[in-house]
Amino acid sequence: MAMSKETGTKDEHYNLVSTLYHSLQGAETCGMYIMDAEEAGDKELVRFFRDTQKAHQKLAEKAKQMLKSKLS
Repeated sequence: MAMSKETGTKDEHYNLVSTLYHSLQGAETCGMYIMDAEEAGDKELVRFFRDTQKAHQKLAEKAKQMLKSKLS
């Protein structure tokens, strides 16, 4: 894999770290959206944002496992 000139890090490692970070950030953001939807009493939005949060968490876990494997 090519090294990033800017970071000195393999692109594949940087990309996995970035994906992990953004997935976790998305899950955290969904938590705020869930609270807003609960406050508004909108059960449909609560379900949607919970499902979205779970998808972000699943992606983050997969990225974490792949990163662990690549760094071994």
